[in-house]
Amino acid sequence: MRLARAEQEKREGENITDVTGKKQEMMEAERMRCFTILMAEDDPDDRFLMEQALDDIHSGGDLRFVEDGEELMAYLRRSGVYADPALSPRPALILLDLNMPKKDGREALVEIKADPELQKIPVAIWTTSEEVEDKRQCQKAGADLYVAKPVSYGDLVDSVRRLVVRYSSEENFSGSM
Repeated sequence: MRLARAEQEKREGENITDVTGKKQEMMEAERMRCFTILMAEDDPDDRFLMEQALDDIHSGGDLRFVEDGEELMAYLRRSGVYADPALSPRPALILLDLNMPKKDGREALVEIKADPELQKIPVAIWTTSEEVEDKRQCQKAGADLYVAKPVSYGDLVDSVRRLVVRYSSEENFSGSM
C-alpha cells in the first residue's frame, strides 16, 4: 500500500513538473513572439539561413534586413524609405556583419553606440572574422556580443535560439520606441 501511494505521489510530482515545464515553454514562446531583429548583412545566403533558422525555432519574431551600414543607419534613424515607424520598428536586437559595402559594421557600431537614441539597442556582431583585433575593437566600441558565424546549420540554429531567448525578454524589448 505504501509503495502504491509513493508511486502515485511520484506520478503527481512528475505531472506538476510537466505542467511547470510546459508553462515555462509557453512563456518563453510568448516572449519571443513580440520582438524585431534587424540584421545588417550583405550576403543573401546568410540572410536566407538566418530566416530559416528563425523559422525552425518557431520564434515568431519579426526579422528585418538591411544590406549595408548606410542602410542600417537610415533604418535606425528612420530616414528615407524607413521614415514610417510602423514600417521600421525599433529592433530588440541588431545582428551586425562587420564586412559590408558602403559603410562597414565597425563604423556603424561606433555610430550606433554614440547616438543617445540608439545606444541602448543591443548589438551582436555576427561575422566570419575570428580576428582578435576585430573582437577587441568591437568590444571597445560597445558591442554587446561577438559571435563568429557558425559553420554548420545545427550550430546556427542553436546560436539563433540562444540569441532570441536572451534578447527577446521584456526588459530588452524596445519595440515601442
